[in-house]
Amino acid sequence: MADPEIIIPITTVADTVRLAVAPVFLLSGIGAFLNVCASRLSRIVDRSRDVEPRLLSSRGREHDRWLAEMNVLDRRMNLVSWAITMSVISAVLTCLVVALLFAASLVEPRVGIAIAVLFIAATIAIAVSFGIFLVETRLGARSVRIRSELLQHTADDDD
Repeated sequence: MADPEIIIPITTVADTVRLAVAPVFLLSGIGAFLNVCASRLSRIVDRSRDVEPRLLSSRGREHDRWLAEMNVLDRRMNLVSWAITMSVISAVLTCLVVALLFAASLVEPRVGIAIAVLFIAATIAIAVSFGIFLVETRLGARSVRIRSELLQHTADDDD
């Protein structure tokens, strides 16, 4: 026969699972956001690989333009990397919340404050990640604006 102190009522487990559902949904959202960030980072890296040979073979104003684009791409890569880092930190903290929820139901330690602090930290980390992502998307949108000399360019008529 099992030790009575080890037996955990099914209602306790069910209540814990119910409590853990919200953080698990948060994890799902963080995973989707990480996918977006990874795709964005991949596109930035591809663009930098495309620009690099053009930069190295250019001179004068054209070189300056390619160099400016590479600087923007480098800044964007750094921002997306930070957004990914903060998202992963948020995911790890959220996993700790779920683990502590289950541990608390098994051994009933007083971990309520720890769970609250971890969840607040996870929420702050994902909020910071979203903020960094917003900065990166704004930087990306500004960098693809059409140059004024192209907007003012006119083709000579051959007629």
